Amino acid sequence: MTEAFGGDKKKGQSILGPAERRLIDWGVPKIPRRVMSQHLTLFTVVWSAGIVAAGWLATIDGIWLHAISLMVFGQWFTDSFDGSLGKYRKQGLVKWGFFMDHILDLLFAGSVVIAYSFLVQADWLKFLFYLLLLVTTATMAVSFLSFAATNQFQIAYYGFGPTEVRIGYIAINTIVFFTGTAILSWGVPLVLGVNVAAFVVLTAQTSKTLWHIDYEANVDNQPRP
Repeated sequence: MTEAFGGDKKKGQSILGPAERRLIDWGVPKIPRRVMSQHLTLFTVVWSAGIVAAGWLATIDGIWLHAISLMVFGQWFTDSFDGSLGKYRKQGLVKWGFFMDHILDLLFAGSVVIAYSFLVQADWLKFLFYLLLLVTTATMAVSFLSFAATNQFQIAYYGFGPTEVRIGYIAINTIVFFTGTAILSWGVPLVLGVNVAAFVVLTAQTSKTLWHIDYEANVDNQPRP
């Protein structure tokens, strides 16, 4: 018997998850009929391109950092409402939605890192941004590969999920706008260190879980005396 696709059922709960769920359930019926879930999903392309452009413009005028924040908020809206809207309208785009939604999440995360990299001049800081981009995508890949092995999709860990990360982006934009880019000289290594630690912990945790699953399956398949 084929196991039901679990990509539309997220495992794990973030700090803001319950409040976010209530807001989505309230807002979905109010979205205009001509707007469909795929429209919201694909809009991440627009947000991502806008974030990169605003990051470059922020090197000329820091006011563009607020534009990045607005587009991060816009991406939260379209990314949070698309799946629920699809279920509400009974569109049935479950696997397409899973694939396209999360490939575009990778694009979005990369666009944010690229936008911030424009704000620094030192080569060593730019190199750290390259490493941050690598670690960010690798951490997201942990969720995708774990889902492929378990059919359980988890994007929130220890109370932190995509919404909390987006709030972090907006906080960084606000801090840099008021304090200047000098803060990035120690802020980028700190953020990179936190992301590396998160990647190592989540990879080790996932590896242990999958090892246990394989071990139990192997024991169950052994011939009984």
